[in-house]
Amino acid sequence: MPLLHKIAGIVVVCALVFGLAFQDHRPRHAHHAATTGSRRTTPAVTPSASPPSATAPAGTPSTTSAPGSPPVTPSGNAVPAAAPGAVQAKANELGQVPVFMYHRIMKHPEASLDRSTKELYTELTRLARTGYYPVTAAEFASGRLDVPLGRHPVVLTFDDSTPGQFSLDAQGNPAPDTAVAIIQQVAREHPGFRPVATFYCNDDLFALGPRAAEGLRWLIHNGFEVANHTVTHPDLRTLGKGAVQKEIAGMEDKLFSLTGQHTTTFAYPFGSIPHNRTWAQREDGKYSFQIVFLAGWKPSESPFDKVFDRWAATRIRSEGKIKENDCRTFCSTAWLDWLDAHPGERYTSDGDPGTVTFPKTFEKRLAKQYRPYAREY
Repeated sequence: MPLLHKIAGIVVVCALVFGLAFQDHRPRHAHHAATTGSRRTTPAVTPSASPPSATAPAGTPSTTSAPGSPPVTPSGNAVPAAAPGAVQAKANELGQVPVFMYHRIMKHPEASLDRSTKELYTELTRLARTGYYPVTAAEFASGRLDVPLGRHPVVLTFDDSTPGQFSLDAQGNPAPDTAVAIIQQVAREHPGFRPVATFYCNDDLFALGPRAAEGLRWLIHNGFEVANHTVTHPDLRTLGKGAVQKEIAGMEDKLFSLTGQHTTTFAYPFGSIPHNRTWAQREDGKYSFQIVFLAGWKPSESPFDKVFDRWAATRIRSEGKIKENDCRTFCSTAWLDWLDAHPGERYTSDGDPGTVTFPKTFEKRLAKQYRPYAREY
């Protein structure tokens, strides 16, 4: 078994143990307390005052609604009623969002974090059939969730930029049996399933060699997100400030040189947090992220939830209900089963990216900066 995958397996186990200690996935209150406590030790995020609309740039303050959005509701007034269609669809934009974490995709898996091409196809087909709609990590972080009415956002993330995730054939198209080709296949078979994902990249970009720039441009042109995962995939907890920033800035420089674009999201290698979380969030003139992801054990809160922590966003490992790492409870198959059985706890879209709709019982979860765009029933 490759050394990195052994280490990754150990770190995921640790994450699961931590999650078990502080979060039971059925009652929400324990996590509320744990997250609220962690926030006191980290810099406050400056919330966007703009509505969660695709027309509003992320982080741009605004005192008026974006085009197509409802008038701003003065603070303290009653929350307006939800649209009839959203009520009928049982919209809940304060529900949980599954963020899937994948590593190597192979015909014949070799390590615990690997998934077979068949397993990936089966899992994506399940998502398509049960109403999930892929969005990128950057879209999720910005709150610009333009998801059709009644559908559920899901974020597909792939770590380590390995060749089974993406490669190019001689004609410049995704090679067969790669994750990208499988995503596109599922999208063809299930119209309405959006073929996008986020790739957290290390230095060896999908083993593309001299075709790296061509490959990254293809991904971006086709709606996929290229994101930062450090140069050499180190355990950031073992490094000082300079080394942490060198790893992240070095990867940022490489990706920018190949694409002409800066990345907006980051995932910790091994899910391992450095001694000071701000080192990974930004370095002036080098990089600045909208969200940072941990390794997986639970879905993420809605970005409109007041306990949502964009500097410790959670993911779930893609895996069946196996004993290892307590996947019977905390991996993707188990979580999808749980969300199917508890649809009221799942993010369901109201079809309008300019409003945040939810049942009245969820009102206390709403982050105050999104109150002007709230609609309840």
